[in-house]
Amino acid sequence: MTDPLALDPLAIEARRLRVEEQLSVAEIQARLGMGRDRVYAMLRGIPPPERTRRPRARDDDRAEAVRLRKAGRSVNQIAEQLGVAKSTAYQWVRHLPLDPDAATAERRRAHSKVMTEARWSAYRESRDAAQAAEQARAAGVVGGLNERDLLVLGAAIYWCEGAKSKPWRRPVTMQFVNTDPGLLALFLRFLEVCGVDRAVPTYRVSIHESADAEAAVDWWAQRLRLPLERFRRTALKRHNPTTMRRNTGDTYHGCLVITVPRSRALYWRIEGMISELFRIADGQVEEAGP
Repeated sequence: MTDPLALDPLAIEARRLRVEEQLSVAEIQARLGMGRDRVYAMLRGIPPPERTRRPRARDDDRAEAVRLRKAGRSVNQIAEQLGVAKSTAYQWVRHLPLDPDAATAERRRAHSKVMTEARWSAYRESRDAAQAAEQARAAGVVGGLNERDLLVLGAAIYWCEGAKSKPWRRPVTMQFVNTDPGLLALFLRFLEVCGVDRAVPTYRVSIHESADAEAAVDWWAQRLRLPLERFRRTALKRHNPTTMRRNTGDTYHGCLVITVPRSRALYWRIEGMISELFRIADGQVEEAGP
């Protein structure tokens, strides 16, 4: 079967430039005004000229690097002496530890850690102080929370995290799920402002089966001052031992699910508040426009 490229004048010329003039792909592209992929297709099977190949590290430099490493030189010293990049020197000698004596190596690592800590400690102290000052200024802006604040804030966080009505599922029982006790406390305060006492909702902990589920229930009940008799059976998540989870240990308490019974009218109130917030926001955008 005849190779279609053998009849293509551009392909013939591209191959001639490669073989006779020893041009690179980029140079052939510029000469013929073609795209990179098309030139590669035309040159398939033709080896690149030697001058375009990336030069390899010389064997004598590599051997010298190994000799210097065995003599106790650091990667930085080897790179400087041979005139190569530190990354190149490291690749040549990474199989050779600088200190065959484990105790000496450990002392070096400890010293390096101390020096690094000294360099960064001042920066961290300055950063932490700036963070604390900024947080204090922001906290001062909040002040107290009146009834209106709690209503607007509660509606907003529910709209972000709570169960919502869908066109295919209109009736809604309000349900709020989160792992953050602070956010859950805000939602409970919102419910209280709306006339829903903490003894009205039901509560359920959702947690991995490898955790202490009973302790988690007690923790949530104490942390948010919830009646234990309103807690339903804990939902256990299957534990996958191959998954690298960070939510483990004594600080892991799972998620808390708050379900508010007979909450259709309250959900409609939230819809009304959110709708008005959206309307106000859209109006502000229009006023700020040209």
